Amino acid sequence: MSPFHVKIGQQVEFAKTVSESDIYTFAGITGDFHTNHVNEQVASRSKYKHRIAHGALILSFMATASTRMIETHAGVSETETPVSLGYDRVRFVGPVFIGDTVNVQYKITEIEPQRRRSKSKIAVTNQHGELVATGEHILKWVPNGQ
Repeated sequence: MSPFHVKIGQQVEFAKTVSESDIYTFAGITGDFHTNHVNEQVASRSKYKHRIAHGALILSFMATASTRMIETHAGVSETETPVSLGYDRVRFVGPVFIGDTVNVQYKITEIEPQRRRSKSKIAVTNQHGELVATGEHILKWVPNGQ
């Protein structure tokens, strides 16, 4: 069995300022045009007073951090390809508004060499350091075909 590609404690960060264009592009791709995301007048009556980003958009930023982890710490393997097995315990605990800068921290917390898996914790904070989302991610290192 080859050595594992990442180590416990390795981490990466990804930061992105969420723009109005991001919200509308994501809505167009997914078909989710809920007023929470695209109608400032309706959203102004909500608890949040403004439009908020799609939770799935924030989840996509978590996936970006996963890719950065692979690129930064594992690189391209001749023998295995990393694929996402999914996200667990994803929670959106605070709103992300247009103009907010989110910082995604992705940290390897567990390795299962026999199963060829790595597990990570993900924390997403805004520019004020407030936690807005959290989750766990599992990467499977799949043997390359012959």
